[in-house]
Amino acid sequence: PGPRAVLVEDATDTAHAAVQAALEDWRDGDAQIVVTAGALKPTSKLRKLFEGHKAALVAAIYDDPPGRDEIERMLAEAGLRDAPREPMEMLLGLSRAMGPGDLRQLIEKIGLYKLGDGTPLSLADIDACAPATTDADLDQVLDAVAEAREAEVGPLLARYQAQGANPVTICIMAGRHFRLLHRLASDPGGAAAGAGRVRPPLFGPRRDRVVRQAQAWGMHRLEEAMGLILDTDLALRSARQTAPQMALTERLLLRLAHMGMRK
Repeated sequence: PGPRAVLVEDATDTAHAAVQAALEDWRDGDAQIVVTAGALKPTSKLRKLFEGHKAALVAAIYDDPPGRDEIERMLAEAGLRDAPREPMEMLLGLSRAMGPGDLRQLIEKIGLYKLGDGTPLSLADIDACAPATTDADLDQVLDAVAEAREAEVGPLLARYQAQGANPVTICIMAGRHFRLLHRLASDPGGAAAGAGRVRPPLFGPRRDRVVRQAQAWGMHRLEEAMGLILDTDLALRSARQTAPQMALTERLLLRLAHMGMRK
């Protein structure tokens, strides 16, 4: 009993004809039709179908992590105020590696952990309460590096490493990311114009983020960064290697993050 719904997940323009026919045949009392899709271009037939339909509703949902203000509010609700800079940066890093619900639970757990403790929130407090293997993807690690969020690199890399990360792969992807930034930074029309020429194209918040990173670094520092990445890549592949591969990779990422802090 009760209302029914049909869910169409991860729809693309290949579903346009079927969805259009369903919308044209729909009458009051029929099941609700809920269609979800990834990023659709403004020229997408499916997007235009819903945006121009008289009875359909469209909602754009952006998967942005909680910002500093929201995390400060969660901390206040948990009885934690005036978090020092490094613990706040660590929480911001975790917000990109966890879902909002998991982050809220973690902050509530930290609040209980600190109950009756008048000392300021510390990195050790967060580490004692954080899950051992929070999922993280490499984009989050590289964004922390490129945005000079040095305090977040270690925790994010540790969580990515717990998922079976390969040091050589991390180095290769770091090189690819910094080459992209260099391409944008060296474009005659500026980083924003360079982002418009990238293929495959960049869209939305990701495009804005990469442009900001390229502008912050500048062409010459990016060339220096690519030199460091190349040296580490050669060291990782060397037969005479003595240091652990992941230690070499972590050192590279921390050096890059520190380099990004220089003006």
